[in-house]
Amino acid sequence: MQVFTLDQIDGINPLQWNQAAGSNNPFLKHEFLLALEQHGCVGEETGWIPRHQILQDDSGTVLGATPMYLKTNSYGEFVFDWAWADAFERTGRRYYPKMVAAIPYTPANGPRLLVNPLADRAIVARMLIKNILETATDAGLSSVHYLFTSDEDTKDLVERGFMRRTGCHFHWHNQGYTDFEDFLADLSSKKRKQIRRERRQVRDAGIEMRIITGAEATDVQWQIMHYFYCSTFERKSGIPTLTLEFFREISRTMGDEVILVFAYRHGEPVAGAINLRGTDTFYGRHWGCLEYHNSLHFETCYYQGIDYCIRHGLSRFEPGAQGEHKLSRGFLPTLTWSAHWIADEQFREAIHRYLQHEHDAILDYRTEMMDRSPYRDALDPVDSGCSPNGKITN
Repeated sequence: MQVFTLDQIDGINPLQWNQAAGSNNPFLKHEFLLALEQHGCVGEETGWIPRHQILQDDSGTVLGATPMYLKTNSYGEFVFDWAWADAFERTGRRYYPKMVAAIPYTPANGPRLLVNPLADRAIVARMLIKNILETATDAGLSSVHYLFTSDEDTKDLVERGFMRRTGCHFHWHNQGYTDFEDFLADLSSKKRKQIRRERRQVRDAGIEMRIITGAEATDVQWQIMHYFYCSTFERKSGIPTLTLEFFREISRTMGDEVILVFAYRHGEPVAGAINLRGTDTFYGRHWGCLEYHNSLHFETCYYQGIDYCIRHGLSRFEPGAQGEHKLSRGFLPTLTWSAHWIADEQFREAIHRYLQHEHDAILDYRTEMMDRSPYRDALDPVDSGCSPNGKITN
């Protein structure tokens, strides 16, 4: 067996990559990552330089892989280490470049140690982790980061010297609802009335909601949706790194996994949201609008997604990072994980202490949010319940 690095993902057989990635997470698919590379979304200009890890056996079969990037900044990661970089560089050392295993611009949970289901997971994980640590050490890099990792991957990484970092997102979980009203019945009376009022405000504004797949979208609709996407970044002084050509490509290669929500008023699109779906999870990613209407954001980005999950039997809805306003609309605080290796021993110890304090603060925050749950009966948040040092805390 051998581990090697690919500067371009088109250097690996798509079927073999996808076999290791599995079918549940659309962001891990070869088609998605290839579209990012081919259409200017990643590369030296954006600071996401592909350095994908591939583990093959002697016959050339892919046993494991990791979507890995050499990063020259921390943009688009959603696990914030700007303060770490500043502290490191104030001592006269270079924090960048660093190695990051992640999906660019995508705060979605999932495996980062991709393993062929026919391979021995323990061996594959060990070799992938060992290789990236040797690569980072030989290159004199400051650090290696795995972002939004699965429970299994995080435990593997912690066992091999990585430090766990705890985060908190708001996710919706399907309790076997038959329709949207069945979901509302689980909420307190106050929250039920709030959501019904918000949905009514959108209807009373003469707005019609339409959901189509990427395969069904016309090029004009994609141009409009991309305009919505860019407009949101421009209002927030951000950088819209995903190109129209990227969206056109995934529409062609992943059509039924791309879900577009359009809001029409007087026959013209006034808002829209870009989503992707896996086999059991719906992922909200981007939204934008031309006109402001009361509750239009909630309808476009949350209620349409919840309704889609119920109608299609999806178990979870991840609407993106942050946002306490999601809580009153049925999304519960859910712990997320990342894993970090810092080369410098003294700096590593300082980060370790920080992560322990941060972990306790995140748990307190989650408890506070759960105390404000919109549900009539308590629902447990879904996470692995592990602390930064790998010890079970529940």
